[in-house]
Amino acid sequence: MTSLKDIRLFTTQPHACSYLPGEQAQTLFIDPEFRADQANNTRLSEIGFRRSGNHIYRPNCKDCKQCLSCRVLVQAFETDRRFRRILKKNEDILVSETDDISDDEYYLMYKHYITLRHSDGDMFPPSRDQYKSFLLNRCEGTRYYSMRCNGRLLGGMVLDRLDNGLSAVYTFFDPLEEKRSLGTYAILWQLQLARRLNLDYLYLGYWIRDSKKMRYKLQFRPLELLVQQRWVLMK
Repeated sequence: MTSLKDIRLFTTQPHACSYLPGEQAQTLFIDPEFRADQANNTRLSEIGFRRSGNHIYRPNCKDCKQCLSCRVLVQAFETDRRFRRILKKNEDILVSETDDISDDEYYLMYKHYITLRHSDGDMFPPSRDQYKSFLLNRCEGTRYYSMRCNGRLLGGMVLDRLDNGLSAVYTFFDPLEEKRSLGTYAILWQLQLARRLNLDYLYLGYWIRDSKKMRYKLQFRPLELLVQQRWVLMK
C-alpha cells in the first residue's frame, strides 16, 4: 500500500456549491495519476475521501463543514417495517453482477434518471463522455450490478469493494417506477450484500445537514459520521 504521505494533493478554486445555494465550495483532489488499489481506496475512504471515476476527492471548504462522510454499521442494521415492505414490493427484481454497463441500455437509463431526477445538479445535462468518465472508469474492487424485472432493466449500481466494507459509488434507476422506491431498495440490497460478505460498513458518501437531497441517508441507522477525523455514531 502506498503511504498517503507520498500522494500529491490539489485544491480547486472556489466554485458554486451544488448542494447549498449561495455557498462557495472547494475540493481537495488526489493526484489524478494516482491509481488506488483496494487497500488505498479503503484507507482514503476511512479519512473522508470518495471516488468519482478517476478522481478521488473530499470537500475542503474554508467556511462550511457540513459535508460529512457517512457509513452504515452493516452488522447492526435492522430492517424496520417500512424497509420490509419495500423489499417485499421488489421481490420480483433480479439483481446480478455484470462486467459492463457501457451499452445504450444502461446509458439511456442513466440519462433518463439524471434528466428527471437531477436536472438542477452539476451532472445535467448528461452526456456519453460524462457517463464514461464518471462510471466506466473503475479501480481495483469495482463491481457493477443490474436490477431487472422480467429481463427489463430497472437500474444499475456501481460499488467499490473495500477491505472493511462497500462504497456506494452511484446508483441510477427508472425514475418513473416511483412506487418501488428503487433508491431505498438499492441501499437495502447493498446492505444485504455487505452482510453476506461479512463486511462492517456501507459507505454512502457525504451527508449534508441542510441539503434535502441528503436526508434519505438518515433512514439507515446505525449511522456513523466522520467529524474532525473521528467516526462518531449519530444519535
